[in-house]
Amino acid sequence: MASHSTLFISPQNLSSNFSSLFYYSPRSLTFRTKRSSSLSLTTTKPRRLYLSVSASHSLQALIFDCDGVILESEHLHREAYNDAFAHFNVRCPPSSQPLNWDLQFYDVLQNLIGGGKPKMRWYFKEHGWPSSTIFETPPESDEERAKLIDTLQDWKTERYKEIIKSGTVEPRPGVLRLMDEAKAAGKMLAVCSAATKSSVVLCLENLIGMVIFGGDSYLNCEERFKGLDCFLAGDDVKEKKPDPLIYLTAAKRLGVSEKNCLVVEDSVIGLQAATKAGMSCVITYTSSTADQDFKDSIAIYPDLSNVRLSDLELLLQNKVAAS
Repeated sequence: MASHSTLFISPQNLSSNFSSLFYYSPRSLTFRTKRSSSLSLTTTKPRRLYLSVSASHSLQALIFDCDGVILESEHLHREAYNDAFAHFNVRCPPSSQPLNWDLQFYDVLQNLIGGGKPKMRWYFKEHGWPSSTIFETPPESDEERAKLIDTLQDWKTERYKEIIKSGTVEPRPGVLRLMDEAKAAGKMLAVCSAATKSSVVLCLENLIGMVIFGGDSYLNCEERFKGLDCFLAGDDVKEKKPDPLIYLTAAKRLGVSEKNCLVVEDSVIGLQAATKAGMSCVITYTSSTADQDFKDSIAIYPDLSNVRLSDLELLLQNKVAAS
């Protein structure tokens, strides 16, 4: 039977993170660490040691934004908003024509205000409350203004669903493969979006529920969507991004520390929400967010086509080590 001893030594080649309490047997050597880590060495031949370390902070949960990350969708949202404005003949004074958000303006707006209802409320406060077929004269009471925004948002959401269901929209490069890699490695997966739950569910069912069969060919499948460990939309939290509430809520539901989560975002609003929640964040930018300041991210990519799970794990390890 192998003997077992306890040794009190000060190893010269180990950092101050480790204590000097070792447990020794003829084939293994284990010591405690000051942090919640463990390190073991196993001998296979005399004087040959193999080392393995499990760190207290490692990638446990990968959290994706939806719009701009899973699909490049902002132009689709803009189209749906403009269709809603035209449908209800929404006219802001002094214009006699239906409101139309052009591409340049919407790029600024969607990177300034998160969520559909807050976008419209901000715009109408800045440019004047409109007349429409909902209210012949501009609404003055809070109740009427809330009804106007709710009606526009509901119609816009249904129009957006029609666009997604058309079959012309595909996920951004690499996102499905990365989700599959993470799931196969035992990582938790979550989606956190500021959009309404019904529109996000539709996107997830139609886009992440696809299986890759080489190249760009897809078949419908529900396994990836059902395999999400957490899904939160704008309806689930009181505060929108850049408030960190949606990410803090996700960490709580997943049962993991914020430091063990890695967020994939496309905009500075999402980046701010992630970092305020104490999470590391990588950016996969779009044409409308490419010029934003992403200095607080740990990596910036044009898309996820060449990003592997091992790359993200190393990024998070380096981030934790640096901090």
